[in-house]
This record gives sequence, C-alpha cells and structure tokens, in this order.
Amino acid sequence: MNGEEVRRAVREITPVDAREADSIERTLAILEAPGDPFDQRENAHHVTASAFVVSSRGVLLHRHRRLGIWVQPGGHVDPGETVDVATLREVREETGLDVRHLDPVELFHVDVHPGPRGHTHYDLRFVVLSEPLDPTPPPGESPLVEWFDFAEAPGRAVADLSAALVKLGTWVNRTSVA
Repeated sequence: MNGEEVRRAVREITPVDAREADSIERTLAILEAPGDPFDQRENAHHVTASAFVVSSRGVLLHRHRRLGIWVQPGGHVDPGETVDVATLREVREETGLDVRHLDPVELFHVDVHPGPRGHTHYDLRFVVLSEPLDPTPPPGESPLVEWFDFAEAPGRAVADLSAALVKLGTWVNRTSVA
C-alpha cells in the first residue's frame, strides 16, 4: 500500500470505540506531517504494522517477550518496505507462519499507544489469513504463541485490544473467512 492508499484505508475505518476514533485522527495527522511517518530513526512518533491472524482455529496471539502481555504480532516498518509487506514479515518473524492478506487488503483497526524508548506507535492493524497450523516461533522470539477462539481472545489479550477483538469475532462470523 502506498501512502495515499494507507490514508484512504485509515479514513474508511468505522471506529469500534472512542479510543480508536481518536487514534484514527492522530494517525491521519502523522501521515500528513512532513517526513517519513514509518521511519523510527527519523521520528519518535511513527507508524507500525501488525496483524490479526485468523484461521479456522481462531485468532493468533503471542505473549510479548518484553511486555509480558498477550497481543497480536507486529512491529516496525523497515526502510523501503510498505506497511502491508511489513505486516506479513512481522507475522513470519514472530510466529513462523506464512500468512496472506485478504483480497483486497483489509486494514481493520488503528491504535496509538506508547512504544519503547519514549516512542509513540501509530499501529495499523490488518486482518490476515493463515492455514490452521501450529506456530513455530524462531529462537529469540516469544515461544508463547497460541490460537484462541474468538470468544476467549478478548479476555486473554491486553485490555486495550479487547474491543478490537470483539469486533474481529463479529466480523469473522459475518464474513466466514476463517
């Protein structure tokens, strides 16, 4: 996704709650600001990419190795990389699973939250599909990566993710993608 496609996708999201509505406004502002909004070296406020990985087994979460909380896989966008490609790379790096975007690519949720070292992350959260395989995270990544059914996931994840996971479960049931 190029910059204009990302801005359009962010504008098209129907926020699940007031937090996401605020995150959408803040993300659109950073996407319009001078400089590269994806470059963590250029700016302490930068866009990140993550994924709600879904399959017939539910949604995949991992226990973040530094924060100790259950979240979706994701991370920084590398130089020269698009946000949709970064999403797939991050899932593979953190879970060992090769996933694919929906067609068309589905930006599902946006969240602004504190990152490490005083950074602020403007996280673009995509829905991606996986085969219902066991995750195989590589050494150095969290070994705790698990499938959760859509009803259980909101209670297991960090509280800030609950509303998005409820929305995801409803969306999956309505679209039958998993």
